[in-house]
Amino acid sequence: MPTTKKPKKAKANLAWRIVKWPLYLMIASVVWVAIYAVVPPPVTVTMLTDGNGITKDWESLSNIDRNMARAAIAAEDGKFCSHNGFDRDAIEEAIERNAKGKRLRGGSTISQQTAKNVFLWQGSGWTRYVRKVPEIWFTFLIETIWGKRRIMEVYLNVAETGLGTYGVEAGAQRYFKHGAASLTPTEAARIAAILPLPKKREAISPGGFTRRYGNTIRARIGQVKRDGLDGCIYN
Repeated sequence: MPTTKKPKKAKANLAWRIVKWPLYLMIASVVWVAIYAVVPPPVTVTMLTDGNGITKDWESLSNIDRNMARAAIAAEDGKFCSHNGFDRDAIEEAIERNAKGKRLRGGSTISQQTAKNVFLWQGSGWTRYVRKVPEIWFTFLIETIWGKRRIMEVYLNVAETGLGTYGVEAGAQRYFKHGAASLTPTEAARIAAILPLPKKREAISPGGFTRRYGNTIRARIGQVKRDGLDGCIYN
């Protein structure tokens, strides 16, 4: 009997050694996300690696003009309030477009972008693909623990809005010399228009594509309100 128990015990110990670190990481990630459900993220990897410094000023969602959240939905994620963190149609469209060799375009939702911005890294090339697995996990966690309103609040506070500038409050101060609490639809649309490439696009006197894109977002802000596409954050 003793000879049979030892192999079983050894196998159990080996199994525990294999699973314990992934389990610890999962528990730590849940605790991390739970803390940020009530505490503003102090800094992100993107901020720490930004050679232009860090200018940011956290504002609660109630102190950010509704035009800004609506502009973000109009520009980045029209199904924000109806999906569970992942827009399958957008992902399939992006895969099809990229497979045809057209301009690379992702299918990331605001939830995915928030998970990436807060808990992970930007990355390029193969590092983007390495990031995707934890991005899925953290997106699931914030959707489950935070909810949509908190996701939007964090997104609008950590998104890069210019050289060394993070969050829409700092962006509004940089470009329009006033806070995010009083953004006009045009101002909110211009900030939303530069979010994909904040280091290369200008919110002040934009030209070409950025100007046209901003005008399109400006027109969509009213549609977001009329159709209740922001209903999960403004009841």
